[in-house]
Amino acid sequence: MPQPVTASGTREVPYDRGRVWKALAVLAPYCAVCDVSYVVDGAGALGRGTRFVCVPGRLADGEEPKAGAPQGEIVEWEPRRRVTTRLELTPETWTTRIELDDAGAGATRVTIAVTHEARTGGRLVQRLLRRSVLQMVQRTVDGELDKLSQHVEHLPEG
Repeated sequence: MPQPVTASGTREVPYDRGRVWKALAVLAPYCAVCDVSYVVDGAGALGRGTRFVCVPGRLADGEEPKAGAPQGEIVEWEPRRRVTTRLELTPETWTTRIELDDAGAGATRVTIAVTHEARTGGRLVQRLLRRSVLQMVQRTVDGELDKLSQHVEHLPEG
């Protein structure tokens, strides 16, 4: 079985932890920063076990995700502290863990760890690709960290 590849990074942002939590952990129907739509199963509160579908772009009102769209699940949920999601694509699984800590008055330290696990290809292929996969995963983490403030700024006031 191929070994998962993980990369992580940390940034401080000048926003309180509650606001950062709402911006990063609560799955809004559409994220303008990432240009991604989320369709959450059920109408209950988000938490561990919540399943969702993630699709690129904005879905029109009433539009359903196409068959085969990436399926996700919240696998860890500790409000205002930590959320971990797992997203299943055909050839791979992506697990994203976001941890929040206070970083002084009105600031939050955000740590993001992303794990990529190939579900296809043999051990030799995975070993040969490991360096490039690690670089891709690190670029993903860095890109998410770069967008932190945009996510918070897109939240409605209140």
